[in-house]
Amino acid sequence: MPTLVPIDEALFTWPTEEPRLRGGRCTACGAVAFPLPSSCARCTSTDVEEDLLPRRGTLWSWTVQRFPPKEPYLLTDTFQPYGVGYVDLGDVVVESRLTTADPELLWIGEPMELQVVPFAPGGDGEQLVTFAFAPAAEEVEDR
Repeated sequence: MPTLVPIDEALFTWPTEEPRLRGGRCTACGAVAFPLPSSCARCTSTDVEEDLLPRRGTLWSWTVQRFPPKEPYLLTDTFQPYGVGYVDLGDVVVESRLTTADPELLWIGEPMELQVVPFAPGGDGEQLVTFAFAPAAEEVEDR
């Protein structure tokens, strides 16, 4: 089994704890951003601290990407359409891949939960992983 390695450790916590996105909160004005910025987009302060974002949110909007992204995106296999959405985490709305592209399983306002998913093969038998949001299982069954 390959060793699982985050595509970028600055994006999310894992594997030592539950996955959480690493956002930033400005200590001057309170604005929250993802990923963790070096300065605040609202007030330009450089006093920004790491703020671990909630694992659960709601789907704000979504679409299906039906064509391969432009270079330098890493394509490893035959292209498969994938879901892309904006997930509202309360203080910030995050753009993310979704774990499904099935329109029957996605709707605006749907509860979503952060997951760690395979991304691409890495070096030395490693498997790169990234984050994506999945429909919260108990909520999908109630729809």
